[in-house]
Amino acid sequence: IQEHLGKCEGPVEVLDVGSYNVNGSYKELFDERFVYQGLDMVAGPNVDIVPERPYSWREIESDSFDVVISGQAFEHIEFFWVIVAEMARVLRKGGILCIIVPRLQKLHRFPVDCYRFDTDGMVALARYCNLTLLHASTDLAPQDRFSPDWFRERVGDSMLVARKPEDWSGMLNLDDYVYQQEDIEALATGFIPEVDPKKKKSLRTRIINKLI
Repeated sequence: IQEHLGKCEGPVEVLDVGSYNVNGSYKELFDERFVYQGLDMVAGPNVDIVPERPYSWREIESDSFDVVISGQAFEHIEFFWVIVAEMARVLRKGGILCIIVPRLQKLHRFPVDCYRFDTDGMVALARYCNLTLLHASTDLAPQDRFSPDWFRERVGDSMLVARKPEDWSGMLNLDDYVYQQEDIEALATGFIPEVDPKKKKSLRTRIINKLI
């Protein structure tokens, strides 16, 4: 929060996609400056918005939120590319998008478990939405005292932070798209390589706080 939103004055409107509280919530990471709303496909704990149509959020106008996040949800979304397009649509110009998804994880259907993601997949999501890449990484730890506790053994996450440009005009025109290699190391600035597997522990609740 400090890096990209630390100087923001409230209210900062946040949408959490896939917010149903199963093993914890990101809501507690946002202080009084933020107005947090959770969205999921079914009603339940930590869910404020249940769209009538899961892949077309007619209840939410475009450019409605300053920050749109999603953590550990995309693997359970059958058509995740449609959801990321909706996330980009409802994000205000200049706003921050943050997505955290598993790269390595055992099967955990809720109610389905469809995908795993790597760094290039994070880059592809930002490109598909015509967003400006700020950070993309896999199995990296922040350069601070929490580094030894960043992971659980045999489990790794891929992470994306991107900004919606002020001149955003819509999704990528695939007819004109030409692939360009990204400097993955440059996108992971401020992070260090994977820590010793023997020191890996769960630190899920701190992920969003360290990235945005």
